[in-house]
Amino acid sequence: MGDRDEEEELQMALRMSLHGSPPAQPEPKRSKPPSPAGESPEAEARRKQRELMAAAAEKRLRSVAPPAAVAPPVAVAPLSAVVVPPPSQPTAVVAEQTSAPEDVKVESESTVVPMEDVKEAEVELEVDVGEEEKGEELHPELAEKLWLMVFGSGVSKAVLAQWSNQGIRFSSDPETAMGLVQHEGGPCGVLATVQAYVLKYLLFFSDNLGNPEVSDPSFALGQRRFYQSSFAARDDFSSLTEDGKTRALVHAMVEILFLCGTGKRAVVAFIGGVTREVSGLDNNQKVDAALEGLSLESAIDFQKVLRISTFTSRKDAFNMLLANIPLFQSRLGAMLFLISSLLSRGLDCIQADRDDPSQPLVTAPFGHASQEIVNLLLCGEAVPNVFDGKMDLGGGMSLKGIPNDVEVGFLTLLESLNLCKVGQYLKCPKWPIWVVGSESHYTVLFALNPNVQEENELEERESKIRRAFDAQDQSGGGGFIAVEGFQQVLRDTDITFPSDKLDDLCNAGVIVWSEFWQALLQLDKRAGGMKDPTGLMGKKQFTIYHFNGIAKSVLNGSGNTGGGSTPIQRPRICKLNVSVPPRWTQDEYLADVVSSSASGSKNDSVLSLAPPVQTACQHAPLVDCIRTRWPRAACSWSGDVPSIV
Repeated sequence: MGDRDEEEELQMALRMSLHGSPPAQPEPKRSKPPSPAGESPEAEARRKQRELMAAAAEKRLRSVAPPAAVAPPVAVAPLSAVVVPPPSQPTAVVAEQTSAPEDVKVESESTVVPMEDVKEAEVELEVDVGEEEKGEELHPELAEKLWLMVFGSGVSKAVLAQWSNQGIRFSSDPETAMGLVQHEGGPCGVLATVQAYVLKYLLFFSDNLGNPEVSDPSFALGQRRFYQSSFAARDDFSSLTEDGKTRALVHAMVEILFLCGTGKRAVVAFIGGVTREVSGLDNNQKVDAALEGLSLESAIDFQKVLRISTFTSRKDAFNMLLANIPLFQSRLGAMLFLISSLLSRGLDCIQADRDDPSQPLVTAPFGHASQEIVNLLLCGEAVPNVFDGKMDLGGGMSLKGIPNDVEVGFLTLLESLNLCKVGQYLKCPKWPIWVVGSESHYTVLFALNPNVQEENELEERESKIRRAFDAQDQSGGGGFIAVEGFQQVLRDTDITFPSDKLDDLCNAGVIVWSEFWQALLQLDKRAGGMKDPTGLMGKKQFTIYHFNGIAKSVLNGSGNTGGGSTPIQRPRICKLNVSVPPRWTQDEYLADVVSSSASGSKNDSVLSLAPPVQTACQHAPLVDCIRTRWPRAACSWSGDVPSIV
């Protein structure tokens, strides 16, 4: 009789939660008394699980009841208790009618939970996800494929720990307030790329962060045209608000996910049960507490706890991510965002992008993000190379590179070591922001003025001549053309050589680019050449910033602590003054003139054509990276040497 009575009570509770008003009140009935003391461990575990279900049921009843309605004193024990539904109620009906958590099982007995215990139980069930916000479960085969694609079959616990303990959080240090902090070594490729997009919004879209569709390419086009004037962003990073930084982060995430989804969709991966917005000022602490003890160490774990939601609207994706940003700021944030990017692209497309799909995307043994991950976030395709387009190897084989221009770019120390060649798509992005790669780490380089990428008159002329020469080059990039093609180049570029010089160039029957270029350096500008007696025309001077998000010990010499300088953990930012001589400047001239930065300029953000100031240059591996973008650049800075490791 007791079980039948409690079944009737559950039916009453369900009707109340669905209709919002109580039906006719039956006779009061008494619930079973609480479990006696001295219960066994198994019974205690079952009792605690029933208490959690009781808390969830009580919360649902409170959330659906109209304000004016008062819960009837029927079908329940005294007001200090909540009844757990028995197993006789069909599971499908319960899930549909009450949106109960899927992973909660109902025991064969009901129980009565004192209200003082309900509050504690609600901590773990703080987020009651609606039906539309539950997301989809990963199919077991998809979870297995995703796991093997990311980590492979022999991933170590150390690598998993790196990727399971890295959130996407901003630095609390005022000097680096615009930067994301990295604590683990592996996910730097994801963090640095997200950081580059965050800087795009903080620097160049700061007045539009409230627009949920600001990441739309059509909006960005108009903004880029505006910033191509002499206007430059500000470097007062300490004045950034928390709300502005959070919105910039969400915009960055939305843009990357839709980029991976070819502009049509974004897939957001999250942990089931902890994704809805929670109230209060300690959302991060609540999410951290909910994730306590949760581990993702296998494909089974992926399938068990991951849920996904797909969006075709940037506005809807923005609102969802903004409401649930504490989850991505939690220790699983970097991994969840990587999974979201992969699923947005589609696992089959990811494998088709790669040259060798048999290798995991997280590389062994140190767990670094592969170039394919970085390229996916930069251009929307998981290609493994950094050159432009495809490289045909013959026999139907080719290597895949960057397919088109990008919003933020990429530079690498490996190019300075002649180990790869970065194409123009990555070297010349739409915004002056670059992810910088070293042998083991990723950092970010950025300028406040997009004009640092603009070519002056003579640089544009050089580019035009080179394009005309390459168009006649039938050697597959060998750098030489026939006499007939050379004549066409001269006509296309309005170059007029003296007859004797022209005969010398054409005497061999082919014209080599290096010889042609040397002749242009000696030809006056009025005849279409590049001769510049001063060596100063085309010189650039500008300021650029380097950010390394990995938290390392630095000395805090602020004097705020009575004990003097104290080592603290924080990211680092370095301001560099860069002076770039024209690419055609004679080496003899460079040996006589010590290039310097624009440190004497009143506005560091505006390009300067002033004569060089006699200041010593400084060198670091970062300078080698900068020189792959601006050849023969001279750099100087104050303070510690900028580090790319």
